[in-house]
Amino acid sequence: MLKGTRQAVIHRIQPVSIHGQVSLDIFWQDPDDPEQELRHARVGDDAVPRNLQPGDKVTLHYLMGMVTRITT
Repeated sequence: MLKGTRQAVIHRIQPVSIHGQVSLDIFWQDPDDPEQELRHARVGDDAVPRNLQPGDKVTLHYLMGMVTRITT
């Protein structure tokens, strides 16, 4: 997807620190995917709602094929 949004269900959230910069590895599933494939996106902690929890239904915002922001 070049630019747009996609619905997702959060499966797991894993904080990652690289040289002191905190990012989040977000593991998610597409609710319309019959195979329920687990997918992954790494985003900055400022691009994710503070109260995000596994099981939350969210909107992933894409630009140039990468998730840039997650909203509820």
